[in-house]
Amino acid sequence: MAELLVILDSCVIFPMPLCDTLLRVAEAEFYDLRLSQEILDGATRNLVKNGKMTDAKAARFQTAIKNTFPDAMVEVPPELVELMTNHLGDRHVLAAAIIAKAQIIVTDNLKHFPQEALEPYGLEVQHPDVFLTQLFDNDPESMVEVIRQQAEDLKKPPLTVTELIDNLEINNRVQEFASRVRFYELPSRNGG
Repeated sequence: MAELLVILDSCVIFPMPLCDTLLRVAEAEFYDLRLSQEILDGATRNLVKNGKMTDAKAARFQTAIKNTFPDAMVEVPPELVELMTNHLGDRHVLAAAIIAKAQIIVTDNLKHFPQEALEPYGLEVQHPDVFLTQLFDNDPESMVEVIRQQAEDLKKPPLTVTELIDNLEINNRVQEFASRVRFYELPSRNGG
């Protein structure tokens, strides 16, 4: 079991290639995933709203996450949410991180988590690019293997490792991470 406890905000669960990468990295025990029901609901609500999933598929997606990560779910008391001082729409995420005893919140909405709101709880907020890049730097070979397996598993549509890396870079704004994986995975293409 990983020692790093991490809350994923719903905004990083919504883009599916990034979500897939983050969940696979958790499954590979780079970190311990923590979520609240509200976070999962926010992600699947957006997936349904944007036509990426049906309600039934969203329910199966939530069940699959809960089955794969049985210790991930945390109960967040409403009274704790009310005490948070960060952006109103993300107070439940900060409260979930506190309940989970997480060290990091991974989110695209960095401005919703100002330092003064995090400091009393010893929490850090990271963009998914920073988070994945740091994990990559800790164990590049294992991280590249996760990406290789992700590409191999993709069937609709099938993607090569290069196409997956390009997709993560362009559509999911994890440029530095994608660059490192590309350089490590494809040395001949990069002059190595």
